[in-house]
Amino acid sequence: MHIAILTLTFSLPGCGSLKEKRHRMGGLHARFGNTPSFAVCESGKRDRHDASEWTFVIVGLSKREVESQCSQIEEKLERTVDARLTNVEREFV
Repeated sequence: MHIAILTLTFSLPGCGSLKEKRHRMGGLHARFGNTPSFAVCESGKRDRHDASEWTFVIVGLSKREVESQCSQIEEKLERTVDARLTNVEREFV
């Protein structure tokens, strides 16, 4: 069993409220939280309008599988979220 912790930090330029922030981040928890091999939460910058930090815990049978899932998450978020990805941290446990 292999486990990765993927932390993504986003910048939301021009975001004026927490309601707008929720809308622009597009329901990440609902979108990824239903996947059996993922756990996801907003892990930082929760009270800031212009930034957001999300952490994913990914579990898989091989390191290659987990790395692939991390890459897929990053790519999907870059395409679908109305925010700029500013930092990515991967940690294997």
